[in-house]
Amino acid sequence: MASNYASLAFTEPIKALQERYGSRSTYSRVEKQTRFNGLTNAETGFVADRDSFYMASIGENGFPYIQHRGGPKGFLHVIDPLTLSFVDFSGNKQYISVGNIQTHPQVSLILMDYARQARLKLYATAETVELADRPELFEQLDPVGYKHRPERMLLLHLEAFDWNCPQHISPRYTAEEINQALAPQREYIAQLEAELAQLRAQLILQILVLPTTTVDLPTVDYA
Repeated sequence: MASNYASLAFTEPIKALQERYGSRSTYSRVEKQTRFNGLTNAETGFVADRDSFYMASIGENGFPYIQHRGGPKGFLHVIDPLTLSFVDFSGNKQYISVGNIQTHPQVSLILMDYARQARLKLYATAETVELADRPELFEQLDPVGYKHRPERMLLLHLEAFDWNCPQHISPRYTAEEINQALAPQREYIAQLEAELAQLRAQLILQILVLPTTTVDLPTVDYA
């Protein structure tokens, strides 16, 4: 694994641009920093909470391809601090990412938490694994209760990672996150509705049992 993300990301043309636009001195210091050799608890927890990510691969013709990968929360597993893995679900049968990995196993991932405006970037070397070759791994990865057809597994051997700044990440919320945020208000509304129904019932009962009063009208003599 690289000492840090910058040591892989900052190639010579990129360094030249940083020098030209005045940021090279700052990022030169970043390159010299060392990072813990693997994911920490912060990254592990972040990965476990994701239900999707974006993965970029490079085709044999040199063109990049970016694919959205989705599934149930936690379908991307942290096997150990240096390895991620997930089941490759059957899709449209194009096999672009899997095919690209055959010739260029280097991939880049971006994991997003839109609600909290957080973004985790990873470099990895990808490896395809047939289901029959690692049944114990498939048992660990296969999402129970999620409708899918597994085709293979992918192992991602991490090379580097970095947290990106939250700038320009528009907050977005899943249905689950919205339901969680609204749960206290919904409980409060349900409580008010129950109290209102109880008061209405008491009022109706009082009206029904209210004693009937009679009024004696005066007698008028028209003679």
